[in-house]
Amino acid sequence: MVMSVKRIIKHLITGNIAVRSAFPAHSLLAIERAIHKAEAGHAGQIRFAVEASLDFGVLFHNQTASERAIDLFSQLRVWDTELNNGVLIYLLLADRDVEIVADRGIHSVVGSSVWEEICIEMESAFHSGKFEAGVIQGIHAISGHLQRNFPRKSNSANELPDEAVIF
Repeated sequence: MVMSVKRIIKHLITGNIAVRSAFPAHSLLAIERAIHKAEAGHAGQIRFAVEASLDFGVLFHNQTASERAIDLFSQLRVWDTELNNGVLIYLLLADRDVEIVADRGIHSVVGSSVWEEICIEMESAFHSGKFEAGVIQGIHAISGHLQRNFPRKSNSANELPDEAVIF
């Protein structure tokens, strides 16, 4: 695999200050509230994780944002829901790349092209500097699919934390 020097430089100069700038405390709280409110309308589970950059070791091995999102999907146990309907929204700031990883229950009824379309819409908002709005827009779009396919039942539990995760 060929390492991209440009990508490495972007990752070296993108630090946690970039995360705090894009997602100040009030934005993280608004995202948490949006997840909580959205999950009140369906039985699905949504997590949001943001990472400033990747460590040099994984960059050296050319790990993609998609591969990192899958790692975090597992690490955050998004796959560990009763109905297999967890969805992770992952943002790698250095690459300005959004990835959505959905568990098999929801992914089997909502294909990859739908997730990619939501990612593109979110990335468009991010390019305009609208990070909070972009994430909340993504949460609403994902929730629409979860509401159609996993309607809330009276015994639906909140299986995963709603707060944003910063790596």
